[in-house]
Amino acid sequence: MQDVVEKVYEQVVARNRGESEFHQAVREVLESLDPVIAKHPHYAEDALLERIVEPERQIMFRVPWVDDAGAVHVNRGFRIEFNSALGPYKGGLRFHPSVNAGIIKFLGFEQIFKNSLTNQGIGGGKGGSDFDPHGKSDAEVMRFCQSFMTELSRHIGPSTDVPAGDIGVGGREIGYLFGQYKRLRNSYDAGVLTGKGLAWGGSLVRTEATGYGTVLFAQSMLATKGQTLEGKKVAVSGSGNVAIYAIEKAQQLGATPITFSDSSGYVVDEAGVDLDLLKQVKEVERGRVADYVSRRPGSRLVTEGRPWDVPVDVALPCATQNELDGDDAATLLRQGCAVVAEGANMPSTPEAVEAFLGAGILYAPGKAANAGGVATSALEMEQNAGRTRWDFATAEEKLTAIMADIHDSCVAAAEEYGRPGDYVLGANAAGFTRVADVMIAHGIV
Repeated sequence: MQDVVEKVYEQVVARNRGESEFHQAVREVLESLDPVIAKHPHYAEDALLERIVEPERQIMFRVPWVDDAGAVHVNRGFRIEFNSALGPYKGGLRFHPSVNAGIIKFLGFEQIFKNSLTNQGIGGGKGGSDFDPHGKSDAEVMRFCQSFMTELSRHIGPSTDVPAGDIGVGGREIGYLFGQYKRLRNSYDAGVLTGKGLAWGGSLVRTEATGYGTVLFAQSMLATKGQTLEGKKVAVSGSGNVAIYAIEKAQQLGATPITFSDSSGYVVDEAGVDLDLLKQVKEVERGRVADYVSRRPGSRLVTEGRPWDVPVDVALPCATQNELDGDDAATLLRQGCAVVAEGANMPSTPEAVEAFLGAGILYAPGKAANAGGVATSALEMEQNAGRTRWDFATAEEKLTAIMADIHDSCVAAAEEYGRPGDYVLGANAAGFTRVADVMIAHGIV
């Protein structure tokens, strides 16, 4: 079966030249599937693998907008509608200068299996733009979002494609996007976007969901060893939505998160992160991590290196792809880190993943550990469809149950295919088989 997998991978590289992140994501999944296909050869029939690595639809468009000085700018917009076997395409929008077709394809491909693992009836997609919202006024962000949605609106809908937020797209951006969609379509389709404000169709726990879910998954992994997060030191990267709420849930479960970061460096706070101060700096003031250090005695800003240089028991990479490399993994392992749960999408390089698996530590890939965000997005869609809203406790209870189910599905699949405790194989096998079975049922489409 290795020859079949290698052939498909070579075709992906040849057809998608220069898109290294997409190549990496495809290889990681396909390599895990070798024992699955060996046991169930029909998954390699009728070009199913070739179909699952090819997006159903790729959309790229021009986004012109006018800044506050009257100058015209042009960005690119993307939406990759990757796989709709299980339901409408579902996945975030990322606004960041690094965005290109390859980045969006990698994210969309990962989203197929992440969404499958939630068992919520959602397909995989992703989108975004190389627009950078940092340093822009609210009016500039609004004008960009309106231009972006003017094109995107014709491709999405509650039963077709449901975007959400991601890096650079928070509540402000979702509001502007939804307002323009409603204006263009003359329809209050609350379920067309998730991550909305509570007053207009949003869900409680959606803000916290990705970070909470990552920590809940780590707790489930520890439970297989008879342990909990109580008393453990935690390194977190990033200082956005995922990182902040991973820190919050880790603190609730008795752990002590001591790091967070942004592009200017990382903060070490051995006494434990002051969550209220971090939220003030990042969510209210939109400041930098240095602003936290200036107000927090005993904390320090490190501008060289990465949070993984700090000795901890648990590492939660919550920033961006490929932020944790082989050297970082070696440092974490040497200093006694025993748990890594990914809050970001593919934050560990292949060398890092190999090191974690080789060391036999508890390692959870992002498609499993950070699925809480999209799971709660699906719960938001459910509430929109029923024109209702659950209280915080109800929504969190549903999120907790979904994350436990994802964990158990990964464990069961890893055992079925002969590699107990391998959450990479478990996540890929469980996510893939659910999608593949439905693709077979739908015929060659």
